[in-house]
Amino acid sequence: MRAVLQRVAEARVHVDGELVGETGKGFLILVCAMAGDGEAQAEKLAAKAAKLRVFKDDQGKMNLSVRDIGGGALVVSQFTLAADLRGNRPGFSTAAAPAEGERLYLHFSKCLEKEGVPVANGRFGADMAVSLVNDGPVTIWMDTDQG
Repeated sequence: MRAVLQRVAEARVHVDGELVGETGKGFLILVCAMAGDGEAQAEKLAAKAAKLRVFKDDQGKMNLSVRDIGGGALVVSQFTLAADLRGNRPGFSTAAAPAEGERLYLHFSKCLEKEGVPVANGRFGADMAVSLVNDGPVTIWMDTDQG
């Protein structure tokens, strides 16, 4: 599974002009299930995201997790993280099939909630308008294949 975590002051996602998810201080997490991924990858990624220490402590050092600051997460599915860029037109054949991708996306969100992080979601498969106020900016790329 792959994810891009952005430390945010706030983030929102709209579908057809309707607000479907938002968070205040915390993370905007763009997530993609890859072909061959299963629940173990979603669980591993959620645990890592919940514990990732990228929020500032009293000394201004990135020493706190999203849980430590009482923050939340807006989780948005993004199959384009599976892009194969060998040519000029990206291919996405390494992404999980849509039904499996949605199942693992929702499982990731549930696991993140079990880790103590309040979660709001985008809408899987929808054309979404995502807005955020990036804090830092701090942007971290994660892949469960990285170890």
